[in-house]
Amino acid sequence: MVTLKSNPSIVGVITRVLQGDHEARYEVFHGNSKNIYYASQIVPSQLAEEEIKPIPLKLFNARLTAIQINHPGIASLYSLHSARVNFIPFQFKPVMKLIRSDRPRLLIADEVGVGKTIEAGLILRELQARMDIKSILVLCPKPLVTDRKWQLELKRFDEEFTHLDGPAVRYCINETDLDGTWPSQHSKTIMPFSLFNEALLTGEGKGRKKQKGLLELDPPVQFDLVIIDEAHHLRNTNTYIHQVARYFCDNAEAVLHLSATPIQLGDNDLYVLLNLLRPDLIIDRSSFEHMAEPNPFINQAIDFARAAQPQWEAKSRDALSMASSTSWGQIMLQSNPDFQQAITLLENPLSSEQRLEFVRTTEQFHTFSTLINRTRRRDIGAFTIRKPETVTVEFTPDQKKLHDSLLELQAEILSLIHDSQQIKFMMTTLRRQASSCIHGLAPLLQVILRRNLARIVEGDSLEEEWAESLETFNETIKELDKKDLSSLMKKFQSIIDMGSNLDKKDPKSEALLNIVKQKQLISNNKILLFSTFRHTLGYLHTKLINSGIRIGLIHGDIKDYDRQDLRHRFSLPKENTDAIDILLSSEVGCEGLDYQFCDCMVNYDIPWNPMKVEQRIGRIDRYGQKSETVLVYNFITPDTVDADIYERCLIRIGVFQRSLGGSEEILGKISRQIMDIAENYKLTEDERKRKFQQLADNELRLQMEQDELEERQAELFGLSLPMDRAKKDIEDASSFWLSPEALQNLVETYLQKVTGTEQTLLGEKDSKTLRLNQEARNKLLSDYRQIPKQSSPVYREWEKWLKGGDAYLPVTFDATFATENRDIVFITPVHPLIRQAASVLHEKPPLYVIVRTSGYSIPSGKYPFAVYQWQKTGVKSDAELQVVCNSDAVSRSFMQLITTATDAEGLYELPGNHIFDELDKQHYGLWITARDKHIQNNNRMIEFRTESLKTSHNARLNQLNDLLSRAENDRIKRMRISQITSAEADFQRRMKEIEDAKAKADIISEPVAFGIMVIEVGN
Repeated sequence: MVTLKSNPSIVGVITRVLQGDHEARYEVFHGNSKNIYYASQIVPSQLAEEEIKPIPLKLFNARLTAIQINHPGIASLYSLHSARVNFIPFQFKPVMKLIRSDRPRLLIADEVGVGKTIEAGLILRELQARMDIKSILVLCPKPLVTDRKWQLELKRFDEEFTHLDGPAVRYCINETDLDGTWPSQHSKTIMPFSLFNEALLTGEGKGRKKQKGLLELDPPVQFDLVIIDEAHHLRNTNTYIHQVARYFCDNAEAVLHLSATPIQLGDNDLYVLLNLLRPDLIIDRSSFEHMAEPNPFINQAIDFARAAQPQWEAKSRDALSMASSTSWGQIMLQSNPDFQQAITLLENPLSSEQRLEFVRTTEQFHTFSTLINRTRRRDIGAFTIRKPETVTVEFTPDQKKLHDSLLELQAEILSLIHDSQQIKFMMTTLRRQASSCIHGLAPLLQVILRRNLARIVEGDSLEEEWAESLETFNETIKELDKKDLSSLMKKFQSIIDMGSNLDKKDPKSEALLNIVKQKQLISNNKILLFSTFRHTLGYLHTKLINSGIRIGLIHGDIKDYDRQDLRHRFSLPKENTDAIDILLSSEVGCEGLDYQFCDCMVNYDIPWNPMKVEQRIGRIDRYGQKSETVLVYNFITPDTVDADIYERCLIRIGVFQRSLGGSEEILGKISRQIMDIAENYKLTEDERKRKFQQLADNELRLQMEQDELEERQAELFGLSLPMDRAKKDIEDASSFWLSPEALQNLVETYLQKVTGTEQTLLGEKDSKTLRLNQEARNKLLSDYRQIPKQSSPVYREWEKWLKGGDAYLPVTFDATFATENRDIVFITPVHPLIRQAASVLHEKPPLYVIVRTSGYSIPSGKYPFAVYQWQKTGVKSDAELQVVCNSDAVSRSFMQLITTATDAEGLYELPGNHIFDELDKQHYGLWITARDKHIQNNNRMIEFRTESLKTSHNARLNQLNDLLSRAENDRIKRMRISQITSAEADFQRRMKEIEDAKAKADIISEPVAFGIMVIEVGN
């Protein structure tokens, strides 16, 4: 090693000698680059060997923890053990997927009950460890705001969020217009979809009273992280919900979409969500299909490997070849060395372990794998056993007569009004209301006669379709001749009269009452009842109250305070006088809310969409349900269309017995086909039944094939289950230097350095006490002021304690203890104490250490080693620790060996400098190879990103210009012009980011530690 005469602090290693006529020149590697010096400019390093003093292992580990805190890498998880939640391995899948993605944007499409909210919180914690997250926006349905679901869940991550109502949003927009920034008191906030309207986007009023909308703000509102819950609400691009969400997503750094049902009625829903999430990749419908083209072949290759039948290698190889021959595959897969290696691997028979690794590798080639995380319940084991019970209740003679009269009315209407989809929807709604609750039919018909746009059905697009169909009906009947219209109105009134005079005896509600009374005899007496129809819910509410049942009613129009109160009372134990025994709810009223404390559900009517059934059951069958079984009562009336769909389709495909969320694409097709069959009034009764049966048979066969494949995965050749894989992935992403023990060691080392004493962190168990006098707290306060601040209660409380007069602070490093003791201070990688400790202890000069450990597969001996920190810059930044040793086995196992190492200072001596010089030369070879590969990969990503960005930008401009040319309203014109301006500015900004990333591609290397590891014979 040599040093510069002019600057002795620069130390490097000679990598090449260049002979000259007058004076030799030397190529010296230092400061992450090669530099040429004349012999007269350098001298041998004067660092005498006796000056190299090894440090204690405790300090060595603290320094490495500091390095990993200050320079996060994608190989390590920082959110592990950093939240007040139970440790569940599969919930870290989306975290790992996000940090390895080229952009922090992800659709979390986990099934109902898996824990998407917790996963979003873990991602928030991970991002906070890696970047400066100061502003966060959560968008969700209003019920989730009313019940404080997000606000309470995020408290488990020590975060405080505000709720925005209409006046608060207007205040924020006005302040942003004046100051150029969103108000700091609402930098972490939750906004309901119900506020999304034209005024929010484009403003309202004129002249001096004009209030700006989001699109008129310059600069636009930018949040570091945007989380959209129940993101399937965004699938209609023409709604303000979608347009406002797009505005926030386009201007955000990181974006999360959460939806258990991203495919409600087909893959167009998925396209819309992915286009909203990554418009730079999913540019338009054709690019979506272009990207998706290789996926069926990739899935085939995986399926062959999982089944492991004879010659599976050849079949998988052919499938991958087909994937690479698609237009997308030719561009992206054929040039991918990992893909080519996978094909080459299949030329020979593979072991079980190799087959498992092949499956894991091949899954990454799925073109949407980096954009979507999907965890199914079957992957993590069933939470509970679903026990469906069919409750069959026939119409009374009077009810049957009313139902048949309705069918006659339907036939007459359809004979007068042809080929109207809206009228068919109205007729279907009438039939479904009759199946749900015949006593609700008369009020519904009165709504139609009054031409009232009252909300009588709830759930996603149902309300819009009902309003549209009613408007169409009102317009259409005006065109009928007076004779037909008079006949129609008489039949309407006749059915209303029949319905109004029905016998009060109602077998269906009586059957429900029997179930309710039986349930009241046991300790967990809670029942959650669903119906699609307002009139059904209102009828049952009256019936049950008159029977003395403690009951609550929730639907879309229930006021926020009342909803929150009902939700709380429903959770109270039976013995509490304020408790509710049964909660009646619509889908909208219950969306996103969790009722794990209830183990009994009633479907008083049956949704025709299987995904709606799953959403209902998922309210109680979810993680945290204490009962081993959940009861699902399904009420059916024979000889109705609901009964046909239930018996011939839904019950046969098993939607009530188990979660079918893993087959959402199949279920989306089933939903459309059910509607097509049910609304085809040209079919006879028998024809309709046969079609329902055939539909179930076809889809059941596809589903069974997939299920068999999943079962084989567990049985054949010991292939690991997904849950085992999740645990293995977590293990691989765990860093010894980020463990709770390592964080405690960092804090103890830091406090000893600051205070000069070891008696500052007291306690042998998980509960500890930080004891610092005023002088010590002042020193810590000074260090605290040097780190970037966060608008977090954790930072505020820490600063408050440092400035206060209390010398004692209860703390813990253990997540389980912190979960059980909410008031204790939880020290995590993002806590300010850790941040300031890492800042102080991260010193530049390399460390020297001597350790000893046991290596069962490594020969005993003394192994000199060096540790370098590599910081990768470019499109995607990363940091990693690179170990260099003359033993490949020690290099590969160093991170495991160091976890069991002990101090060997005084027992062994460090080798001479020439040994470390050799390691430095060895490191140079590794570095130059890795750097070249990194730059090549970076350039390939730059090329793809540039073309993708240009294409998406042009497509976006064409769309906006087309909308502008068709706009007639001045407000809409201003909105489109603002969108075009924003799109241009965003394009220029992102192009500059790409250009900068290309110029900055490098691996910056820094020596961290040199030492010797003594391997002793294991026991």
